[in-house]
This record gives sequence, C-alpha cells and structure tokens, in this order.
Amino acid sequence: MTVLQLDAEALYAELRQGLRAVLPPDAVLVGIWSGGAWLAERLQRDLGLPGAHGVISSMLHRDDFGSRGLAAGGDPTHLPFSIDGRHVVLVDDVLYTGRTIRAAINELYDFGRPASVTLVVLVDRGGRELPIAAALAAARIALPAGQRLSLARAEDGRFTFAIEEAA
Repeated sequence: MTVLQLDAEALYAELRQGLRAVLPPDAVLVGIWSGGAWLAERLQRDLGLPGAHGVISSMLHRDDFGSRGLAAGGDPTHLPFSIDGRHVVLVDDVLYTGRTIRAAINELYDFGRPASVTLVVLVDRGGRELPIAAALAAARIALPAGQRLSLARAEDGRFTFAIEEAA
C-alpha cells in the first residue's frame, strides 16, 4: 500500500507564487475557518498586502447544520473591511465536495456584495458534489472517500498534512 506524502510547506510556496501572479491589486483575502484562515493570515503577511485578512465561518450556512450544530464550529466570521464592490479571494486548505465553499459564499454575501469571488486552495482532492472549482490549487490529488486530509499548523507557523480515516 502506497502512503500519500504531501509537503504542505512546498505546496504553500506554490500557492503563494501562483496567487502573487494573479492577485488583483485591490483584492482582499478571506480564509475559511480554520485551515483557510491560517493560510490567508500567512499569505497576507508573506505577500506584503496592506491591512488585515478576513476570516469566514461556514457553520451557520452548512446543509448539515441540523446534525452538526454549533459544537463542530470554529471562530465566528470576522471581516475587518467592507466587501461591497471588492474582489474577494476566498482561501481554503482542502477542496472536496464543495459544500463548505457554498456555505462560506452564502455567509460572505450576508456581509455585502463583492465585485468577484475567486477561490484558491492548497489541495483539490476531487469528489465534488456541487459545481464549484478553484481558480488556483497548489495540488490536485485523488484520495479515497473514506479518508480525510487535514491541515495542521505548528507553533512556529509551519504547515503539515495528516491523512485520517473519516468518521
């Protein structure tokens, strides 16, 4: 059995370079809690973007909210800027079914109407259930449905991936 090894730091460097090439000058970064928020925070700093990044929670708009409730949540949405008429770059760690992205976009529109929303992800693992695609993905992999790819952040800010059996 082959064990998939992903170098999260190398993928982050690739995502940063790709984003630098396509980022509109007036865009704002909004990371989806939690892995996407970690990525957006570091991208904001490493790209030398002015201001602060935003964080969005998909919790209240999830289609499984009734079964998950708030216990599975995370930090609440925090957008330190107006999104009306802005180009928003939505950042997430792993794109799978598309349901989290759909919920995050619904939450985003609760705060205004952006000029555009562009999705960038560290890893696209396929398995889409909704017609959602990333404009930029540092890696595209195939992972069995019974496995979950999770981004972790060490105390020094470095990223690693873990592959876990899905609950």
